[in-house]
Amino acid sequence: MQPIPFLSLSPQHDRIRIELEKGFKNVLDRGKFILNGEVEAFEKEYAQYSGVTDCVTVASGLDALTISLKMLGVGVGDEVIVPALTCAPTWMAVSQTGAVLVPVDVDADTFTLDTKKLDDFISSKTKVMIAVNLYGRPASLPSICAVAVKKKIFVIEDNAQGHGASINGQQTGSFGTINATSFYPTKNLGALGDGGAITTNDTALADRVRSFRNYGTVQRFHHDVVGINSRLDEMQAAFLRVKLRYLDEWNKERRSYAHQYSQSLAGVGDLFFPADASGTYANYHLQVVCTNHRDSLGQFLRHHGIETDVHYPVPPHLQQAYRSLGFSRGQFPVTEKICQTILSLPLWPGLKHNRVDEVITCIKKFFHR
Repeated sequence: MQPIPFLSLSPQHDRIRIELEKGFKNVLDRGKFILNGEVEAFEKEYAQYSGVTDCVTVASGLDALTISLKMLGVGVGDEVIVPALTCAPTWMAVSQTGAVLVPVDVDADTFTLDTKKLDDFISSKTKVMIAVNLYGRPASLPSICAVAVKKKIFVIEDNAQGHGASINGQQTGSFGTINATSFYPTKNLGALGDGGAITTNDTALADRVRSFRNYGTVQRFHHDVVGINSRLDEMQAAFLRVKLRYLDEWNKERRSYAHQYSQSLAGVGDLFFPADASGTYANYHLQVVCTNHRDSLGQFLRHHGIETDVHYPVPPHLQQAYRSLGFSRGQFPVTEKICQTILSLPLWPGLKHNRVDEVITCIKKFFHR
């Protein structure tokens, strides 16, 4: 059997190579590399795709989250609710503002923020809730937003893993007051380098982001606020414009492989797949499954030429970076159980159904030993 990589971007890039090269040539010939026509065009196109009025691109997903928090006035003394299960940069953005992290455990079925627990963690100091669309599965955003309206706090969507996912037909990245995403190359909509964006239906808020990400300027050499340098370059915008046209098609393909996995592996061993919340359409950024035999299954698959990964082996509250906050093992039991048992299987556009069958057959062989 030929090896099956955990991820390969080659099938996507090979298909659109001519278009990518044309985008590269156009930028090169134009000679304008920062905040020019490609960025402006992509921002308009991604805003339209996301169903919002405004998109402002930035240098990375972490910058998108940090800037979003700062634009909402989050700072020292404020509290920000975050999921206990997420990639560490979600927490790091809050840390960069000086605000207090308030983790909430996730739902055992969907692996996203447990809305039933929110009331116990909201205080008079709570300013923002960050809802993460994890593994391509939307969080329970309508419920989260309803709580936020009632409690008069802001919502930020961390949509880094949610490109093209939706809830009852509404695209993720459009529910929050302001929303942040990443275009890291492995994302469903990935650049050929780093990149990120902020989406919102508040044009005044978007204008402040545009100024802040570019040294605090609206007019060149006139600095209205103390800003930063966080800009998506023209080349990456040109590549993203090409890829955006294929995003729905690629997500549809991901979904077909994901269904093949879940249907064929239902009832096999102790495998557990996270559920989709009501009304949600997942983009399957990752195909994750949980088993108490995670490590031995991963080794077995690797022995048979199948690569897997773990997203994520250590939750943020147990990371060395957050040791000073005093969180203890057992404090977020659902999150910790997921991190101890989760395994990510190969899933990417161009993988092919017969290769998914090979992974499935190997997993069944492991459990039938």
